[in-house]
Order: sequence, then C-alpha cells, then structure tokens
Amino acid sequence: MRDETISKNYAETLFELALREESIEEYGAALATVARLLDEDARFLGFIETPRIDDIDRKAVVQKVFGTVLPRHVLNFVLVTVDKRRQRLLREISEQYNALVDERLNREHVSVTLARSVDKATEQVIADRLSDTLGKTAIPHFRVKPDIIGGLVVRTSNTIYDGSIRRRLDGMRRQLLRADLPTEVLGDAAK
Repeated sequence: MRDETISKNYAETLFELALREESIEEYGAALATVARLLDEDARFLGFIETPRIDDIDRKAVVQKVFGTVLPRHVLNFVLVTVDKRRQRLLREISEQYNALVDERLNREHVSVTLARSVDKATEQVIADRLSDTLGKTAIPHFRVKPDIIGGLVVRTSNTIYDGSIRRRLDGMRRQLLRADLPTEVLGDAAK
C-alpha cells in the first residue's frame, strides 16, 4: 500500500507541473515511454533498479538515453526519482499519471470482449455507444474470445455488462432446470 501512495504522490506532482505547462498528454506519453522501456528491456530494468550502480552513473545514462527524447521536465522528474531511490516505481507512477489524465479529460478505458473480430467501423460504433452510455469518452480495448458465441461483454472500472449469447444460453438452461413441469406432460411424452 505504501508504494501505491508514493506512486500516486509522484504522479500528482508531475501532473500539476504538466497542467502548468499545458502538456498533460505529452508528459504522460513521455513517462509511458520510460515505463514501456522498463517493461520491454530486462537489461535496462536491471540497470535502473540494481543498487550496485552508483546514482551518478545511473543518472548519466538516463540523461544520455532520454535527454533528446523526453521533455526537459519529465527528464528531470525521472532523475529526481533516481535521487530519491524511487525509480523502481516509475511504471506505477506512469499508471497513476495516466489515471489522472483520464479523469481530467473525462475518459474511461473499457474492455470489450467479442466472439470474433470486427472491422474498424464497427469498433467505432461500439466506442460511440459506450461513450454515450457512460457519459464520458470511452477508450475501448477489444479482444476476441470465441467461447462467448456472440454478443459482447463490456467491463468498465466498476461494472460488467454481459450481453453475450453464452450468458443468455446459460440463463435459459438454469431456468429450464428450475422449471416445475407437470408429471402428466412428461408421462405423455414418454409414450
């Protein structure tokens, strides 16, 4: 829990700076670049997190790698995390920062599961309808799962809307199993 609180505090600090600079999305993308590199490159992750490397050397490499790529304030922010020995939290800070951006821009990430892939026009229709329903800009993340048979399943941050054919069939099966059928009807059907 402590790391989550620390990450949120760092994200809020960078977010406030980004607001002043009118660069909230640019700073988020820059921080996401660092986080993505930490996820994708085990050597870089090891370099950033190992205590055996002196902070001065670590900061020199960070400046060399990101000096021309990141906005100056984001680069300084990453260097401060090294100074404070919080660089291991950069991925979590990036996630917290993105949540602040989404809240500010009235956006919500939504998981949409479909039985089969659809074209871009259909994806846009789904996104538009979700935005209307949620009252904020929906950012859908589509995935295909054939076992839902048809329809779709939508997961927001706190709600699941299951409009799949699989759920409907399961519901009908449960209803049929619970149904109290008269025995004379069953007897006539057996003849």
